[in-house]
Amino acid sequence: MKKFIIGVFLIFSCSPEIVEIPDPVNIIDSSDPVIPVEYGLQEFEIEFQGLVRTFNIFVPDSYDPLDPIPLLFCMHGYGSNNQLIMEYTEFNDIAAEENFIVVYPQGSLLNGITHWNVGGWTSGSFVDDVAFIDFLIDTISENYLINSERIYSTGMSNGGYMSFLLACQLSEKIAAIASVTGSMTPQTFYGCQPQRAISILQMHGTSDGVVPYGGNASWTMGINNVIDYWREHNSCDSSPTTIDIPDIYTFDNSTVQEITYSNGDNNTMVRHYRVDGGGHDWFGAWGNRDIIASEII
Repeated sequence: MKKFIIGVFLIFSCSPEIVEIPDPVNIIDSSDPVIPVEYGLQEFEIEFQGLVRTFNIFVPDSYDPLDPIPLLFCMHGYGSNNQLIMEYTEFNDIAAEENFIVVYPQGSLLNGITHWNVGGWTSGSFVDDVAFIDFLIDTISENYLINSERIYSTGMSNGGYMSFLLACQLSEKIAAIASVTGSMTPQTFYGCQPQRAISILQMHGTSDGVVPYGGNASWTMGINNVIDYWREHNSCDSSPTTIDIPDIYTFDNSTVQEITYSNGDNNTMVRHYRVDGGGHDWFGAWGNRDIIASEII
């Protein structure tokens, strides 16, 4: 049993190391959730559905309270935390340049390990993470002027699975999602009922030893199945445009193809960066360096 638990931890851990969850600075009253309108990075704690939940929020100095601003959720992987993904994605720097707010929610514990409840290996969880993100969208929108047509989600591994779950269950609020090394669990895939077309970006290595590219019938869908689902849902072109990305970093033993299905409903698309020979990596931070995942997202 111990070997199984260790194996599961290694399979779904999304990053090179596991660090402690940072202590939040500000406590929000759940009965009257008010987020101070401040610039820079803030850390918050709030009780939601009987659990203490935390999240970080970064607001660029360019934020204008009279001008609606885009909002990006960034989800960490299984066993990881919001502080770590904030550091290696460097989204704060990009947000400061491009003028958007980034929110880094913290997953709750399942058998002592941080997770997002997406089905599959997290089926023992009773946490409603979709409701939590929905609550954060409403709370942040009440305190900041958010462009409701430009709310997005991205994530690594389990965070990518969570982003797909939001696309399925919260499509009325989420405009597009990007998954890096994540996929859809069978529960998410077969229960998916998006209310509108939604653009999808999927980045995945064909040699990913954690979330297999070809899938596993017991807990994860193959990437091609995921791409086909969203291509059909969005009514995109059946034939993709394929571009070979220049192999500028030859020492990573991997190459990248950009595969795009365009002309979907409401101008949506499905784009896939297939990293041939790539592993379970946030591309550009480690592993393949021909693409920089954060900048593409």
